[in-house]
Amino acid sequence: MSETDSSIARIAAENASPISADAENVFEARDLSVYYGDFRAVRDVDVDIKEHQITAFIGPSGCGKTTILRCFNRMNDLIDIARVDGSLKYHGIDLYDSEVDAVEVRRRIGMVFQKPNPFPKSIYDNVAYGPRVSGRKKGDLDDVVERSLRRAALWDEVKDRLGSSALGMSGGQQQRLCIARAIAVEPDVLLMDEPCSSLDPIATARIEELMQEIKDDYTIVIVTHNMQQAARTSDRTAFFSVEVNEESDTRTGLMVEVNPTEKIFSAPDDPRTEQYVTGRFG
Repeated sequence: MSETDSSIARIAAENASPISADAENVFEARDLSVYYGDFRAVRDVDVDIKEHQITAFIGPSGCGKTTILRCFNRMNDLIDIARVDGSLKYHGIDLYDSEVDAVEVRRRIGMVFQKPNPFPKSIYDNVAYGPRVSGRKKGDLDDVVERSLRRAALWDEVKDRLGSSALGMSGGQQQRLCIARAIAVEPDVLLMDEPCSSLDPIATARIEELMQEIKDDYTIVIVTHNMQQAARTSDRTAFFSVEVNEESDTRTGLMVEVNPTEKIFSAPDDPRTEQYVTGRFG
């Protein structure tokens, strides 16, 4: 390993926390594939997501990390030509059963996107929006907003300007506001699609600290291109790669392995993982 490679392994080792062998599976994916029309974008994904842990998805661009993440709260349903095959269970329930309400799925399984996307409303109304739509009483909203902003480590920064537009906040504050908005409806899971890619290092560090602070309350799955971020923040890491079909000139994503993060960065099972984390491809 190069000096850079060994430093990432060291970061993973320094940040490793004990992982309970009997942690409950929140999600169980088996032979999970996603198609866009006739094109299979990702194939044969097998992964368990453990309760109150942070699972990171890493891999090169186009390997299907975000596509699979979007399966977990049925966001791919919003794409007309998308189709999900295989099995994906949430607490033992088939997430794609015809009787499962996709809207309820998205309430229980929140998502934070790559770029902060606050509503053009006040800070207060951004956080109160979900609970208000869900029927929470007006008298409860103040407590919900304060609690959510405190959990997102934002309350002390904005408590005196809750009526101000969220669009006037810094990028890092906007991303934490989006996290507060997601947790205001009391989800079970937070999905994060490269939540720090547009942030500066200080804001990134704050989001990473926040993930560690709230993982006792939520199960977190994060997609990241930043291997050091995966090493710093996650308990388990899944590595995705790309399979190229030269005849059809297509690229299909596949999951190569999933293991405790320290193992992924120090002694992975698959040579393709080692090649990626040591910078030899991808």
